[in-house]
Amino acid sequence: MRINVEDALFCLVDVQERLYPHVTNKDEIEKNLITLVKGLKVLSVPFIVNEQYKKGIGETIPSLRELVDEYPHFEKTTFSCYKNESTIEAINTMNKKVVIVAGIETHICVLQTCIDLLEGGFEVVLVTDCCTSRKQNDTDVAITRLTQAGVIPTTYESLLFELTLNAKNPCFKEISSLVK
Repeated sequence: MRINVEDALFCLVDVQERLYPHVTNKDEIEKNLITLVKGLKVLSVPFIVNEQYKKGIGETIPSLRELVDEYPHFEKTTFSCYKNESTIEAINTMNKKVVIVAGIETHICVLQTCIDLLEGGFEVVLVTDCCTSRKQNDTDVAITRLTQAGVIPTTYESLLFELTLNAKNPCFKEISSLVK
């Protein structure tokens, strides 16, 4: 299945200040997430930002917060973003068939969000190098389970070029410079 930019929206899951210091590969994941977010913005993909229980876990990490402040943010207590009523309404209102997902923790909130989106009839794309958990094995098992459930795994670079489609796309040079 080809992922087309006009069909897609991006769901950022719980990349928050008090949890982020405890996840594996956090520096690499942060760098990857920043590149993904910048690239999706260049391509004008709509965003939904989710934050789990902000009083306890805090805001989206500063390096991402400055990039996503303009987009709708939804606080939740459900693990799945797609069990939170305001997030469900926002996603359904956007009339997109593909939901691109990235964030933390892969084996809890990301996994449950992806499963619920699949059950909601969406095609779900998981940006695997933009997801992590506190333990690497939890991330690995969650990605395997989600792939078996029908989620499409990808990487941020592969996704950005797939959405760009063509070297003649006006966004190509900017996308290309982001991933270098």
